[in-house]
Amino acid sequence: MTNTTASPSVSVVPAPAAAPVRVGIVGLSARGGWAAQAHLPALRLLPGFEVRALAAGSAASARASGAAHGVPLVFGDAASLAASPEVDLVVVSVRVPLHREVVLAALAAGKAVLSEWPLGNGAAEARELADAAAAAGVRTFVGLQARSAPAVRYVRDLVADGYVGEVLSTSLVASGRRWGPAFEPAGAYLLDRANGGTMLTIPFGHTIDAVTMVLGEFAELSATTAVRRPTVREERTGRPARMTAPDQVAVAGVLESGAVASVHFRGGLSRGTNFHWEINGTEGDLVVTGDSGHLQQARLTVRGARGRAEVPEELPVPEHYHGVPALAPLRGTPAHQVGALYADLATDLTTGSGRVPDFAHAAHRQGLLDAVERSATTGRRATP
Repeated sequence: MTNTTASPSVSVVPAPAAAPVRVGIVGLSARGGWAAQAHLPALRLLPGFEVRALAAGSAASARASGAAHGVPLVFGDAASLAASPEVDLVVVSVRVPLHREVVLAALAAGKAVLSEWPLGNGAAEARELADAAAAAGVRTFVGLQARSAPAVRYVRDLVADGYVGEVLSTSLVASGRRWGPAFEPAGAYLLDRANGGTMLTIPFGHTIDAVTMVLGEFAELSATTAVRRPTVREERTGRPARMTAPDQVAVAGVLESGAVASVHFRGGLSRGTNFHWEINGTEGDLVVTGDSGHLQQARLTVRGARGRAEVPEELPVPEHYHGVPALAPLRGTPAHQVGALYADLATDLTTGSGRVPDFAHAAHRQGLLDAVERSATTGRRATP
């Protein structure tokens, strides 16, 4: 495993080189989607990057996307994009079941690759891709951008600097936003557990990665998962559909530090609490609240109290945690955290540092999710 130590709080982008990093995005669609919403705006604001190419499911859709987004090179398949001498970094922004094929094509071409999270469809596939990357000897990155959130980096440093003293416990309750009573047509594939894009792997996975960055890894855990809404309905049409992805995930365990942890994710949104994370210590308490359990996208507020203070007060996130000034127009949007990740990626490519989690880290994190599933299935405690 790599990248388990805290990265510096400030993202520093080196001065643009004569030859910028030429990016090829697999999954940039003319119809919108995550790549268009988050990756493209960030890349076009940051120095040192050029969006040079894209690939889509067919030549026709690639041409349409290229015209819509002003990308000069278009390809009807990922392998052709990866093989292009005009591409330095392959960005994988497609549905989870397609990650393996695209990542392997990029590795075979010897290209650096950034894959969206989760890396693979299950822990075994993630480990296969991590091993293939190690054998290829290329730089890899995974989009665990919750750890790039300014509030999360600030909380990490507060804990490290002793704000709460020794951490005794942490408690987190959150809403998954999706996996509630209704689903968007474009999100129908998320209902099927076999597709690998579930509440456990996406919002829980992003959030638990940030929690472990702040507080350390789990030593052991017990978990319960359930599908409480086996039938959900499509928005607008009311069409019923079967959901096999768990909409309840509850995990209790002990961190390597000895601190006790509890995490509960619920599908949909709550009329009450949609994100509440407490860190309780011998000297103080920290409370992080937000609008959903997608910590990689949520709008967050940090509060704290220590010593004789009885009520937590807001601790505004210092300006330097917001990263490079070029990303200022993206504050409050999902693209801001993605941009911060790219800023760290630029530093990694330039200096050889390890700010952004790599495939080995991603495989380790998916091993934690596998431990959650094993415990929920067997009813026994599990070790990640």
